[in-house]
Amino acid sequence: MKELKEIRFNENNIQLKDNLVKGSILPEKVAELTRTITVQGDTVIEGPVYAHKLEIQNGDLEIQGAVFTQLELYVNSEAQGNVAFQKSVGSANSIVSRAHKLKLTFHSDINAKSVTLYNAFIAGSIYADEIVLDNCVVCGGVFATQQIDLKNSVVGTFNTPSIRIEGSVYLLLPSAFSIEKMLATADAQLYNLSLADLGALYKGLPQTPNSGKITMDIETDEVKSTLVNNEIQKTLRSYTVVGKVLAVDLIDTDKFENHFLLTAASLGAQLLKTYDLGVDKNGNTATLTLNKIRDFFFDILNGKISVQDINGKFDISQLNK
Repeated sequence: MKELKEIRFNENNIQLKDNLVKGSILPEKVAELTRTITVQGDTVIEGPVYAHKLEIQNGDLEIQGAVFTQLELYVNSEAQGNVAFQKSVGSANSIVSRAHKLKLTFHSDINAKSVTLYNAFIAGSIYADEIVLDNCVVCGGVFATQQIDLKNSVVGTFNTPSIRIEGSVYLLLPSAFSIEKMLATADAQLYNLSLADLGALYKGLPQTPNSGKITMDIETDEVKSTLVNNEIQKTLRSYTVVGKVLAVDLIDTDKFENHFLLTAASLGAQLLKTYDLGVDKNGNTATLTLNKIRDFFFDILNGKISVQDINGKFDISQLNK
């Protein structure tokens, strides 16, 4: 990165390139509520940001405070480099990034009316009316009041009235929920990683026997429940592997270190020290940094790291031991 220069703001529209902003970018008068901020690259903002519209034309960009836009947060489709939001990001309208060559990282939650992301890593959760994710990793949940569209993504769980999936979609938690029946393209595959030995995979070690990903059948793994009170009746569909939980009693899942790995990702910069999972296959310490965790999940998503299929066979007599 080039040497950054500190600047002061006194105009309605701000352009940032090769700048270090030591404080916040917040409106001080009514006229500044409609201010557009354009980032052209190589910029660090150490405080929170408010803008009518925040446009990112290119990386690198790091915003260390919370971000809120009234109209939209928009990332140019041709943007390259790294863009990182250290704290929560929100918009009264939309958050959009379709940049294929950009490394986009959200260290915390996203909240907006509409969210469309490609090739993004979200350590927290996403809350919106409509959500479209393509080639993304979400360590938390994806929660929509209207619709979710997932393509080739890893998510913790989801809860939405309407869900559509395409390509390979992975769940990190045992269950996910929708009101309407899930729509899936012909090539769609839904997997559950709650019994995968993520700790061993992270360290490059052999996976625990009888651990692995569970291939979910959208038809047979759907459990439909009806919720009723005095006024309304609602049908809720859950897509779950809880019915296969007998296998869990035969495996020491604590050794997987899945929960610890996901917690380290979601807490990120809030941790006072860097934790690790012990020694990896090369004898080095397997430190848990956000960049390493990001690369790990994208390697699973892109097939560079292969998660074995779980062997669901077990001897019923083992339950008596």
